[in-house]
Amino acid sequence: MIEEIKKLVEEAMELIEKAQSLDELAAVDLEYSGKKGKLTALLKTLGLLAPDERKIVGQACNNAKNTVSESIDKKRSYFNDQAIARELDVPSFDPTLPSIPPGTTTGSYHPVSVVQASVERVFEQMGFKILDYYEAESDWFNFEGLNIPKDHPARDMQDTFWMKSGNLLRTHTSPGQLRSMKEFEPPFRAIFPGRVFRYERTDASHEHTFHQVEGIMIDKNLSVSNLIAIMKILLEAIFEREVTIRLRPGYFPFVEPGFELDIQCMTCGGGGCPVCKHSGWVELLPCGLIHPNVIRAGGLDPTQWNGWAFGLGLTRLAMMKYKINHITHFMSGDLRFLSQFKAGGAK
Repeated sequence: MIEEIKKLVEEAMELIEKAQSLDELAAVDLEYSGKKGKLTALLKTLGLLAPDERKIVGQACNNAKNTVSESIDKKRSYFNDQAIARELDVPSFDPTLPSIPPGTTTGSYHPVSVVQASVERVFEQMGFKILDYYEAESDWFNFEGLNIPKDHPARDMQDTFWMKSGNLLRTHTSPGQLRSMKEFEPPFRAIFPGRVFRYERTDASHEHTFHQVEGIMIDKNLSVSNLIAIMKILLEAIFEREVTIRLRPGYFPFVEPGFELDIQCMTCGGGGCPVCKHSGWVELLPCGLIHPNVIRAGGLDPTQWNGWAFGLGLTRLAMMKYKINHITHFMSGDLRFLSQFKAGGAK
């Protein structure tokens, strides 16, 4: 029986070593150390042995169970440490934030956060990196490197919040195009969501602070059709149904050719309302093939690499998804508005 115990321990240790998840580890624990496990079953047969043999076998069986349990606990700690490490690697995790006091009622998810998480999930499934870049940018990353020189009229549309240092609060998430090209070897694909700031007059669809997500794909021989396919996958996943879109020519200094992708207004169904300025359509995202000057500014050779980029308004996407008729609700801090949104979205 001693040999049988040794054999069971060897089997258990081998399975523990091969276990790839906590569930597999729990199965090993149940099979060998549980109430109906193989080692427990041996303990129940001790009454059939002679008294002197019973003591030796009982001690060996208990030692075997302890050895298996200790190995399982060690492997379980390894899995837990790995899970914590993965959470710490998430760019949005901030270990300096205070914890929620015991007994405190937790808040609800902000609708933009819900939409951003959905967008990130869709792109993760398509192999995109989720990156986080600076909200305060230099003039070069926000304008110059994106093919917008100091005398370019496109700056007039994005006159924004400047600091004494000469830096500014970014007017779009497009600086991520340059930063990602400098950070990663091509080919690669990535998105970078975050807040942007503009000195805008507030109306139903414009606000000084709002959220965007920029996307970029760098490879060889990419085309507009590839960009459109990715955008359709994204929008249908977010809205959980087919959506009506239109693509029209648009000018943006950092892409050539450039397009405006519009979505039929989901607040009014295309009939016309303040959100869509009574046109039936909402400008959702500018997109296009990245301009060779921008690829060159990112440190790549435009004769070897090309790519596409898009900028999606997360705040406007949330307005369409939840049929919110005024953008100022998002920044109001009004709990009557915010409490409508739970982990899965709106009530």
